[in-house]
Amino acid sequence: MQLVKEVKFLIGKELLLEWRSKYALNGVILYVVSTVFVCFLSFRSLKGVTWNALFWIIMLFASINTVSKSFLQESKGRQLYIYTIASPLALIISKTIYNIFLMLLVTFIALGFYLLVFDYTPQDMGLYLLAVVLGSISFSTIFTMISAIASKAGNGGMLMAILSFPVVIPVIIMLIKLSKNAVDGLDRSVSLDEIATLVIINVLVAVFSLLLFPYLWRD
Repeated sequence: MQLVKEVKFLIGKELLLEWRSKYALNGVILYVVSTVFVCFLSFRSLKGVTWNALFWIIMLFASINTVSKSFLQESKGRQLYIYTIASPLALIISKTIYNIFLMLLVTFIALGFYLLVFDYTPQDMGLYLLAVVLGSISFSTIFTMISAIASKAGNGGMLMAILSFPVVIPVIIMLIKLSKNAVDGLDRSVSLDEIATLVIINVLVAVFSLLLFPYLWRD
């Protein structure tokens, strides 16, 4: 019960800080909307594979901008304060949950604007939405943990890019395959392997985060 209370408190802290500043969320939404609009001005019309690939490229960079601030923006004083009031498990769980909800919000806003601008809809919209949800969770869990590692070293932004590359590439490949099946309207049974792979990756990243973060936080 103590862990649950700490997680609720830390999530509330994140929401309060976001509500007071709003610059992070507004900045990411502005980035996504402007990027989609520039792509529309460049291509005018996109369909099928190209439409799908471009969306995930946009969301990959949007997720880096959204989630990377998790630990990199925390000052030494704030980290010390959190260290005294909450356990490492509560911190990593709260950060991950908050980033998942934030990433889902940004992704659905981006997808809605993307569908509107290019006037194109995948044949299996339900499966595509599932891919979007799994992608948002995957990006959130991966980049939250990598952000925590990078924050403990100098030049965290560059270190985060280096560490995330080998982890996020398999996720992007699975997401593009899964969402392409939705775009083409294939039978959903064809996509079970991709769905299972993404779920397994999310579970593994979450487990490793829970196991490794306490040692990282004490450093």
